[in-house]
Amino acid sequence: MAGGNTTPWERRLRQTLAGEIEQPVLFLVAGAAGTGKTWFARRLLALARSLDVLADLRSCGESTAPGGQDARYFRLVIHDDVHRAGLEEVALLRESLARLGPGRAVVLLYRPEELVCPGLPLGSPPLDYPSTMSLLQHTIPAWDLEKVRAVATKTLDRCVAPEMASRLLAASGGVAQVVTDMLSGMRDRSPHATTTVEPDRAEVPLRLKELTLARLAALPARHQAVVRAAAVLNEPATRQELLEVAAAGMYPRDSAPGSQDRWQGLLRGLESAVLREYEHGRYGLFVPLASRVVRDVTPGPLRQEMHAVAADLLARRSPKPHSLLAHHLREAGRYGEWIRAAERAARRAVKAGRYEEAVSLLEEVVASPDVAVKARAGLAPLLADSAVLGLRVERTVDVLSLIVADGDLPLALRGEIRLVLGLLLINQLGQVEDGYRETARAAAELLGERPCLAARAMAALAMPHWPGIPIGTHRAWIDEAEAAARNSGDPVALSAVRANTVALAMSAGEPRGWDLLRILPTGHPDRKVRRHAARGLCNAADAAVWLGRFEQAEELLASASELARSSGLPYSERSVNGASFLLDYFAGRWNGLAERCTAFAADHSHLPVVNGDARLVLGLLALARGEWSRAMSYLSDPEPLPLASHVTTAAGAGIRLLLARDDVGAAAGEARRAWNLATVKGVWVWAAELAPWVVEALVREGAVEEAAGVVRELAAGTAGADAPAASAHLLHGRALVAEAARLPAEAAGLYRASAEAFGCLPRPYDQALCRERAALLVLGGEKEGCRHAAPASRERTQAVAEAVAELELCVEDFESLGASWDATRTRAELRRHQPATSSRPGGRPSFGGLLSPREEEVAELAASGLTNREIATTLHLSPRTVEHHVARAVHKLGALSRQDLARRRMSAQDAS
Repeated sequence: MAGGNTTPWERRLRQTLAGEIEQPVLFLVAGAAGTGKTWFARRLLALARSLDVLADLRSCGESTAPGGQDARYFRLVIHDDVHRAGLEEVALLRESLARLGPGRAVVLLYRPEELVCPGLPLGSPPLDYPSTMSLLQHTIPAWDLEKVRAVATKTLDRCVAPEMASRLLAASGGVAQVVTDMLSGMRDRSPHATTTVEPDRAEVPLRLKELTLARLAALPARHQAVVRAAAVLNEPATRQELLEVAAAGMYPRDSAPGSQDRWQGLLRGLESAVLREYEHGRYGLFVPLASRVVRDVTPGPLRQEMHAVAADLLARRSPKPHSLLAHHLREAGRYGEWIRAAERAARRAVKAGRYEEAVSLLEEVVASPDVAVKARAGLAPLLADSAVLGLRVERTVDVLSLIVADGDLPLALRGEIRLVLGLLLINQLGQVEDGYRETARAAAELLGERPCLAARAMAALAMPHWPGIPIGTHRAWIDEAEAAARNSGDPVALSAVRANTVALAMSAGEPRGWDLLRILPTGHPDRKVRRHAARGLCNAADAAVWLGRFEQAEELLASASELARSSGLPYSERSVNGASFLLDYFAGRWNGLAERCTAFAADHSHLPVVNGDARLVLGLLALARGEWSRAMSYLSDPEPLPLASHVTTAAGAGIRLLLARDDVGAAAGEARRAWNLATVKGVWVWAAELAPWVVEALVREGAVEEAAGVVRELAAGTAGADAPAASAHLLHGRALVAEAARLPAEAAGLYRASAEAFGCLPRPYDQALCRERAALLVLGGEKEGCRHAAPASRERTQAVAEAVAELELCVEDFESLGASWDATRTRAELRRHQPATSSRPGGRPSFGGLLSPREEEVAELAASGLTNREIATTLHLSPRTVEHHVARAVHKLGALSRQDLARRRMSAQDAS
């Protein structure tokens, strides 16, 4: 509570307790049930401890009276639950406050909704406050979205998306205890779940359930109808709306209670705090989630009749709240009206771009056994189209799977629905094998009667991004799609095929892809046509990143994002975000990148294809920083990355990690497996990201000719391609083979050429890696098990000096990027080759309580999570030496463990 961000009441209490002001303080703190009065009391006790003054916390309503003789020993006395104080306790409190001496403070904590006299914590008459007493007031607020998200992230031990935090806030009303109880229940029931949870479907916490039922039971039966009405309406409602719905919930019905009972019910509900007043003269349950508790204990016939009245009431509103109306009609059992209202609401939602709302409405209808199969099938295409455009489809997939299994469905309609099912499985859920199979079946079902949709299905099968499917298969599908689209003459089908033709050509590095890109119908008057053009731009932007055409990628990302937004394609908008993360990684714009990727991955954890770029970048960043366990968790756990480009790049990172751990056999085995998959796929632009690490693994195993074969395959595959990044990787691979073949001059030249090629893109991280290899090769030291002869003496001296200077620049480049593992590794190499300073005295230097340079390097790697063996491999030390350095670093920094080293090192650096 210290510091410049203290509140006025904190400063005033501090002044009194510290003896700066003699005037006594009475501090009244109001906090509704569950808002955190106990936490607030602990906060006050912590303030007292920080000032080294005695404080006491007492709970009213217990056997010990709040005002005893020992109160004079405490400078701060906190009375909790004052609303529970009996008459004797209140009298003692009043007496002690009248005698409150200088430099002392009393805090009264209470629930305002449970006071006997509203607004008067100690009842009537009001206290006669002495003129010398300072009076403070505070109301503990509900948590806001930021606080709810922070607590959820901590409780669930994973980054929580803002959308989920918003749902938590809406259900809990921001009441602290309700939030924490809901989160505990979610964590305990699904300890391994992703961040995508459903707070609005979570079980009601027991504390809230019992408090709600106790407050409801405190009302006479004739007054409970208004509370039940508020629960049925499930949103803040006007007095008239509550009373109208409550009329249907009065029982026994033969008593025919009048409006006076309902009016009294509203007043009594507010007095008992089961209801609360919201803004603009509206009323509802004291916590939104409590509505579910009340509905659950309301007899079914009454509840159904109240929903019917609520539906009639909403139908008179202008404009009609169609989504709410559909909900009440369903709960009222008026299924025909419900289906019509749900369809109207869904179409309005789609028109407004609220696709997930439309999906939710239609899922209820299409999945309901109370709806005829014909009606469900009639709405399935609208559900399917909305799901493709939306972002949450898990339940939709199950619903559509049931629909297409109906053998009585007309073939073309089944094909239409199956097409969307396949697209959802592939694009949204990343279930490529199942989705590809369903899409192929849809193409066959549609070809006879719906050639335009068949063309779209074939075009989808031509997309090259999925692992395990050869590019030749994709090219065959795009040929069939072009023929079907031409035959149909449908502009939407033609646009879909053109968009995917661009994606296929550009992914393969075909120069014609840029010409095809220019004729996409981005300005077509039909919104559906523009949507496919937007998809084409998004996929072209992604392809440009992998090609190494960064300037064009920047332009495409901007235009794709704008067209996706204006044409209503939220899925494609998110895809653009992912491609921008990848571009920032390659271009060396790493500052804040991990934080942005983490937030994006959490927000889209339910969309593995969309969050794949973010996960890949996080894994690559973690590898460069030496956080190897975290790197592999991003790249492979719990599920592999879904796209072929991601798979090959992640495999390269995995091979590099195995080599860094000196597990050459495993690295070579993984290299062969990954290269085989990449060659089967046949998209050499993506295979190029893997190739250098495959070559290095094979070379280190001694399979030099096999490594040379990999380079030849890559050269043949990229021949004629417009792919600058692949060309740079090819030079890198050739350099590795030349180095293994004992051709140091040729290898050094190839490394420099590769570094220059990467620099032109620019890809500064890859550039620095190649410059590092070139410098080490010139130094003639042992690098990856290879020694080379030194040049003549004078030339050798000059070459060594230049190579040392190059390594120093590499260290600077790695450090500026944040590639701490690479920086430490290169610094260790530099230490091996850099001439010792001649002025240094003989013997071991003394660093006293400071870390030596070597201890600093070891501590940095240990803090990142590397094992002693991994550190030893990185720094060319023995594991025992590393163990010694870690122990000394822990001792000097006062760290409690290896895990504590990171925090201690940061504190030491800040202090210096």
